[in-house]
Amino acid sequence: MFSRRANVTAMKIPFTLGAVGHFGLAVRDPKKSAKWFERALGLKKQFEFENGVAVGNDNITIALHKGKPSPKTLGHMSFHLPNMTALRKALGHLKKHKVKLEDPGDEIGPEAPGSKHMGLWFHDPDGYRWELSVQGGGDR
Repeated sequence: MFSRRANVTAMKIPFTLGAVGHFGLAVRDPKKSAKWFERALGLKKQFEFENGVAVGNDNITIALHKGKPSPKTLGHMSFHLPNMTALRKALGHLKKHKVKLEDPGDEIGPEAPGSKHMGLWFHDPDGYRWELSVQGGGDR
């Protein structure tokens, strides 16, 4: 069994994934959620579709569609920021907009014990968990 698994991982894949194009989330109220993403994360409304709204920027589009939120199915989604200054500014912005932060009072920390990557975690109104991180931020 082990050798079969090794052969699968050694297989050459004929393509490389690029940046995330978009993903969809079930939310209670797409228009209300779109406003939250605009205010909290600076995403812009891109278009509306039947029972939903797409928000995004040059890097990502999130399709918010009416449905039963299921935050446990996603785990969390992380977005990289360029440096610790940007991460600290993001923290101030999220606090100003009363976003539900994890670890109040000690919000910025390593992604995992011993990690050089620094992040902060928070939740949107539907309970989905988000992260903003700086790769190698612990070195700065």
